[in-house]
Amino acid sequence: MADPAPTPGALLFDLDGTMLETDPMHAAVFAELFAERGQKIDEAYYMANIHGRLNREIFGDFFPGEDAAALADEKEARFRERLGTEAAPMAGLPALIERAQAAGWKLAVVTNAPGPNAEAMLSAIGQRQHFDTIVLGDDCPRGKPDPYPYAEAMRRLGVPAEHCVAFEDSRAGVASAAGAGALVAGVRSALDDAALKAAGAAVTIADFEDPALEFALDRLNGATA
Repeated sequence: MADPAPTPGALLFDLDGTMLETDPMHAAVFAELFAERGQKIDEAYYMANIHGRLNREIFGDFFPGEDAAALADEKEARFRERLGTEAAPMAGLPALIERAQAAGWKLAVVTNAPGPNAEAMLSAIGQRQHFDTIVLGDDCPRGKPDPYPYAEAMRRLGVPAEHCVAFEDSRAGVASAAGAGALVAGVRSALDDAALKAAGAAVTIADFEDPALEFALDRLNGATA
C-alpha cells in the first residue's frame, strides 16, 4: 500500500507592518483625521490605542456621531496616496516566499486591511501573484483578536493548524493566530519581544532574514504539497 500523501504546510502572513513597514504612514493619516476633529494624537497613542484594530471599531469608538464607513474610506484613500505604487518588502520576504514555493507550502494573507489596500500593498511590493488566498477582516464575522480570520485561512487552504506558521506584528494579530492554533512568529516592527510573546508568539524576529526564523519553520519540516 502506498504511503499517504504528506500533509501540506502553510505560511500565513499579516500584511501591514509584517510584509512591509506601513505603521508610520497609518499613524500619520490617523493623526491628520484626528487633528481635523480637534484631537491631537501622536505615534505612541496610535500604537497604544489604534494599532491592529479594525477601522469600523476605531471610528465607531472615537467618533460615534460620524459615519464610520465613510471615515474608514477616507482614511484608507489617504493611506494609498502615501503608499504609492512601489514599496520595499520586509527584508527577506521575497526569499522566504521563494523557499515556500520550492517546498510546496501554501501561502495566505490574513489582514484587517480593506480589500483595495491589501491589493495595493501586495502589488507595491511585487508579491500579489504568489498567494493562494487573502482573508480580509471586513469579510469575517469576527476580526482579530478573535481566531476566526486565521481559522478561515486554514479552512480555505485545507491545511490543519499544526502545519501552519503565522507571521504577525500586533497583539491582536498574534492572539488571533495563536488562538487558531498556528505557531506564531512575531515581527518586531512595532512591538518588542516581550510584548509579542505575552500576546502568544512562540518566537520573535526582526525581519525575514533573522536566524530565529528557522525555529518557526522547523514546524514545517517534512510538510510538502
